[in-house]
Amino acid sequence: MTGFSKAWETVDIKAAYNRVLCAGPFYLAFMSLFGLLFIIGVAAGIHAVHIVGSRHAYGTYREIPLAILISTYIFFVVASTGLCLVSSIGHVFGVRDFMPIAKRSVLLSVITILAGFIVIGLEIENPIRMAIYNALSPNLTSNIWWMGTLYSFYMVFMIIEFVFLMLNNHKFAATAGLLGVISGVAAHSNLGGIFAMIHGREFWYGPYLPIYFIASALMTGCAFIIFFVILAHKINRTTVDSATERALEVIGKLTILMLAVVMFFTAWKILTTAAGGPSKLEALSALISGPYSFNFWVFEIAGGMVLPFVLFFISKGKNLRYMFVASAIMIFCIFFMRLDLVVVGQIVPLYMDLGVKEFAELHTYSPSLHEILVVLGGFGFCGAAFLLSEKIFDGFRETGNHVEPENVVVDAETAEEVV
Repeated sequence: MTGFSKAWETVDIKAAYNRVLCAGPFYLAFMSLFGLLFIIGVAAGIHAVHIVGSRHAYGTYREIPLAILISTYIFFVVASTGLCLVSSIGHVFGVRDFMPIAKRSVLLSVITILAGFIVIGLEIENPIRMAIYNALSPNLTSNIWWMGTLYSFYMVFMIIEFVFLMLNNHKFAATAGLLGVISGVAAHSNLGGIFAMIHGREFWYGPYLPIYFIASALMTGCAFIIFFVILAHKINRTTVDSATERALEVIGKLTILMLAVVMFFTAWKILTTAAGGPSKLEALSALISGPYSFNFWVFEIAGGMVLPFVLFFISKGKNLRYMFVASAIMIFCIFFMRLDLVVVGQIVPLYMDLGVKEFAELHTYSPSLHEILVVLGGFGFCGAAFLLSEKIFDGFRETGNHVEPENVVVDAETAEEVV
C-alpha cells in the first residue's frame, strides 16, 4: 500500500481536477459521450441478464452460444496483451527506443483488460459467483479456469508495474513487467487453446490459433500504441518530442513485420482449411464467398492488413499522419476479425455432414440491441478512462514520459549526464 500511496502522491489532485475542467469543449463533450456510453452499456447488460434474461435479450442461442460479447472480450484482451508485450521491450528487456511509451502503454493495457472484464462480466449471469468458485473450487483440467486465473494475475502484475513506473523504480517495474509478460502470454495462448481444442468445431480445431493469437496481439498492441500516443499529444496540445518520434518509428517498423506475419498466418489458415473436411469447407465458403465475405475481404484483408501495411510502408515510420490513420483503420477492422473468428466457427451445424434435413443450412446470427449497447459500453469505458488518465497524469509530463536506466544520474546544476 505504501507504493500505491507514493505513486498517487505524484499526482496533484487539485491540478488534475482543473485540467479536466479546463480541457476545452471538445474534450468534455467526448468525455461525457464515452461516460454516457459506459453507463448505458452497463445498464443494458444488467437489464439483459438479471431482468429480461440473456436468452431473450441477447442474440445468442443453443447453436451459437458465443457471439459479439465474447469477440469484444477477445478484442480487448488481445489489445491488452499486445500493449504489454510491446511496452516490455523497453523497460523489461532494455531496448531504449521503446522506453518513451512505457507508462502510457502499461496504463492502456490495464484499461483494456478492465474493459474486457466488464464486457465478459455483463455476458455471464453471475460474475461474482464465478470469481468465488474460480478461487475456491479450481478445475485444473479446464482451459477456461486457467484463462481466468492467468488473466487475473496478469492484471495485478500490470497494475503493480504501472505503480513502480510512476515511482520511477525501474528494477521492480521490470520484475513486475516480466511477470506480466509471462502470465499474459500464458493466458493469451490459453485463450486461443480454448478454441483450438474443441474437436466438434473443425474451423477452430488445430495448433494454429494459440500462435495466431500471440502474433495478432503484437500487431494489435502496436496499432493501439501508435494511435493513442499520437492522440494523447493532440489532447494535451503538445508536440511529439524526438525520443517519442523515434519510439513511434521503431514501433511502426515492428507493425509492418507483424502485419506480414499475420498475413502469412491468414494465407496458410485458408489453405489448410481448404484441404480440410466438409465442415471446414462450408465455414471457409461462408467466410470468403458467403454471408461473411464482405467482413473478410473489406475489414479483415483490406482494412485490417493490406491498407495499413501500405500506409506504414510509405510512412517509413516517420509520417505520423499516415501512421495514425493506418492504426485507426487497423483498430476498427481488427474488431471484425475477432467477430468473424468467433461466429464463423459456429455457423456450420454439427449434423450437416450427416445429411440431417433440419441442419442442412448454415446458422445465422445478428447482434441484439442489448449486445450492441454492452459493446459500446466497453468502448465507452476504454475511451473515458484514457481521456481521464491523460489529464490526471498530465500526459505523463511531470512524472517523466520514459524510464531512465538506473546507472545514469543527472546533475541538476550542470545538466550533464554522469555515468
